[in-house]
Amino acid sequence: MTKHEIPADLEHYLTLAVDCARQAGALLEQGYEKEKRVEHKSSAVDWVTEYDRASEELIVGRLTAAYPGHGIVGEEGSRRESQDGHAWYIDPLDGTSNYAHNFPVFSVSIALYKDDVPLVGVVFDPLRDELFTAVQGWGAFLTRAGTKQRLQVSHVASLTAGLIATGFPYDSHTSQHNNITELGAFLRRAQGIRRAGSAALDMAYVAAGRLDGYWEFKLRAWDMAAARLIVEEAGGVLTQPDGQPIQMQEILAVVANNGRIHGEMLEVLAQAAAQRGAQD
Repeated sequence: MTKHEIPADLEHYLTLAVDCARQAGALLEQGYEKEKRVEHKSSAVDWVTEYDRASEELIVGRLTAAYPGHGIVGEEGSRRESQDGHAWYIDPLDGTSNYAHNFPVFSVSIALYKDDVPLVGVVFDPLRDELFTAVQGWGAFLTRAGTKQRLQVSHVASLTAGLIATGFPYDSHTSQHNNITELGAFLRRAQGIRRAGSAALDMAYVAAGRLDGYWEFKLRAWDMAAARLIVEEAGGVLTQPDGQPIQMQEILAVVANNGRIHGEMLEVLAQAAAQRGAQD
């Protein structure tokens, strides 16, 4: 191995994850404009389709066949304890509501962690054939139309010039902590805000410099496991809203950006939290 070659084990993990993401993406693309069976999970706005489940089954089957000792954490219920500290985090269809409505923003997200440290991250947008990948210590890349380019976060230095994105929790109809206060605060500070509906793609877009920042509450580990590494390897920053490092726990709050506007984003979130607390 030369200094310019990814270690063989990481290369194999990456190749497997990419193959799984592309196969799952092809399955999702085939079903995209077909009629779908939609079921509710935790709430009336938390949806799952037969394609979510079929995608996860495909991915889990391939990962299990290759690494039966690795753990599995999948959005649609796949769980297996790790025998060696390795764990795969799988979101087989990030953007289910979009997919069910034939709104063309969704992705497949696959990540491998070892003892809660990210090793490999893959986010695939099948409709645009855009593949975002990262390997710890080896950078982040976008592959599309047969070309591969290194990702780099934007150079925007002020939130007032920043285009940022967010999302809303499944309990937004009933919870006071529904991101509405934070949205209002950012609307008064940022150049623009987008809400596209795929957390993994939002963070991948931060890595690509298409967005300057992103925040969201009540995410699950599979929502951000892959994109986290892609952002970090592209030179970005990703923390909790209080600035503390991300912990791979069941429910997460995330702030991701180019690093230059991180302080301003944390300041806005702290002010919004104080405002919401005063209203409670």
